Amino acid sequence: MLDPFWAALILTALAGASIPAGAALSLCRISRLSQMARTEARHGVVAFGAGALLAAIALVLIPEGVDRLAPMPALIWFAVGGGLFALIDRALKASGSNAAQFLAMMMDYLPEAMALGALAAADMTTAVLVAILMVLQNLPEGFNAMEEIRASSDRGVLMLMALFVAMVPLGPLAALGGIAAGPDAPLIGAVMMLASGGILYLMFQDIAPEVPLENAWLPPLGAVFGFLLGLAGHVLI
Repeated sequence: MLDPFWAALILTALAGASIPAGAALSLCRISRLSQMARTEARHGVVAFGAGALLAAIALVLIPEGVDRLAPMPALIWFAVGGGLFALIDRALKASGSNAAQFLAMMMDYLPEAMALGALAAADMTTAVLVAILMVLQNLPEGFNAMEEIRASSDRGVLMLMALFVAMVPLGPLAALGGIAAGPDAPLIGAVMMLASGGILYLMFQDIAPEVPLENAWLPPLGAVFGFLLGLAGHVLI
């Protein structure tokens, strides 16, 4: 049987690889679709990613974070996360950049990778399920993040893809932190709560407003199915 240390690194690397995979999918254009169909599909993927992020907050990050912290520190770290990312988002807007989807994706990916590393030694089955859930979440999040960055950046496709590929090793590094800290470490709980506050801010400030589309029912249903994905993972775990 594979050593938990190496298993954690491999699982987080595979989960991280789905980020550039989702980004690469956004570069594909289905020419046969009408402009309206492409627009509706894009809004649906944004909504699906938002639902997956909401599931990550409600079913993974907050429950696991609260389990590792006393009530007051948990609330404080959550509030700090929201405030910190409000400042970061404001600074990005002032610079003309728009990277809310990218930030939310990384704030989902890294804490979950850390938790996976911590889980690997204690419960490999759960660690594998978490990795599968991360893959399914990262695909639409990578897609949305690439769409968003391409719309606000004049960098070439290869440079942007290199950025997304460079994010993959951060997952195994975060897993190493989780392995070193141990499954019940307050540090992991603090990171999860901080990430939850940050993701929630970004969702309501930047991501959710992109979802509505007149006379289209697919985008809001995308959010339902995105949350359903996270719920399925939670039930299995």
